[in-house]
Amino acid sequence: MSMKSLLGTASMVLLLVGASATAQAQIAIGHLADYSGGTSDVGTPYGQGVADTYAWINKNGGIGGKQVNIDTVDYGYQVPRAIALYKKWSGADKVAAIMGWGTADTEALTGFLAADKIPDISGSYSAALTDPTGAGGKAKPAPYNFFYGPSYSDALRAELTWAAEDWKSKGKTGKPKYVHMGANHPYPNAPKAAGEALANELGFEVLPPLVFALSPGDYSAQCLSLKSAGANYAYLGNTAASNISVMKACKSASVDIQFMSNVWGMDENAAKAAGDAADGVIFPLRTAVSWGGDAPGMKTVMEISKISDPTGTVYRPVHYIAGVCTALYMREALDWAAKNGGATGENVAKGFYQKADWVPAGMEGVCNPSTWTAKDHRPTTKVDLYRSKVSGATDGDLNDLMKKGSIKLEKVRTVDLPRKPEWFGW
Repeated sequence: MSMKSLLGTASMVLLLVGASATAQAQIAIGHLADYSGGTSDVGTPYGQGVADTYAWINKNGGIGGKQVNIDTVDYGYQVPRAIALYKKWSGADKVAAIMGWGTADTEALTGFLAADKIPDISGSYSAALTDPTGAGGKAKPAPYNFFYGPSYSDALRAELTWAAEDWKSKGKTGKPKYVHMGANHPYPNAPKAAGEALANELGFEVLPPLVFALSPGDYSAQCLSLKSAGANYAYLGNTAASNISVMKACKSASVDIQFMSNVWGMDENAAKAAGDAADGVIFPLRTAVSWGGDAPGMKTVMEISKISDPTGTVYRPVHYIAGVCTALYMREALDWAAKNGGATGENVAKGFYQKADWVPAGMEGVCNPSTWTAKDHRPTTKVDLYRSKVSGATDGDLNDLMKKGSIKLEKVRTVDLPRKPEWFGW
């Protein structure tokens, strides 16, 4: 072999060794984001919160002295694409964890995650993801699935608990009528059975569900159905974009109804877009405060936000803050794993079990305390219910509207649900 060939071979070996050393000096994470698909209205701020948080973590030394190599991909809320990305992330260069997103794709990946021992903390709060052992008998085992906040089912149970009290407090007689609304899709359907079961127990008359797509459209027909049926309380199971269409159509049709929303179905941007049609909607909030709230941890959120907004002038909706909390829970699980045998998926999952009533460092008063155990992945059964308040025109900058009080998120109450065995996994 010539000297030139030997030098070339040596250079290639050094490059490969260097690449291997760089890979070992990093912690790999996959990040499914929806910036362009059917849930992009809320997926964009949430995904930005996750991305900003890991950039901030890297800026401040990474995890255990290693930088986080986060592969953020806009998968457009398409299950086949999520599965293809998972195959890449679970391959030779296996990731330590996944920051996930939607219900359909998260549920589709559950078995793969368990087999490959890759933890996924997602933006889906489907109760089917909360049973790590399958002992509850309502869902298949999901030992590597996590999320931050109450499940969709528990959030709806809390809303129905409030609705039953609201009906009585107004001196109403007879049975209040309740209807579940949303697309015929795993995400809005996730809490449907749980909600209807509790509604029956609480004395509601449960009406047939009304279907409307995940995309904005003309939903006048659904509003006329609500009106003719005399519905009193309706749960909007979709994300904000399509819910706005329903709220506006029902406002135009003078439908007298109390809307209750999925956690992704209402936020500050939705109130701005829907205007007075969004006034009075009840919805759950995963964080203890919204943007600019009086909490020590808001300083950390503001620092993270400056990663993508150095001016500090952009208003961040509730979903951004939830994304920050979620990413920081994963950061601490990764950090525990790195100190206890290495950041492997199995160790990262164990990292979630090390604390009770746990708030990530620096996020005091922002993230609600959470507890995961090897037998129960329900992080909390406490549900903070809020009401959107809209007064006056909602044109203009969101920051200004919030400062003026044209849009407010008003806390209604906290519902502390029991951890009933029969509610586990659904």
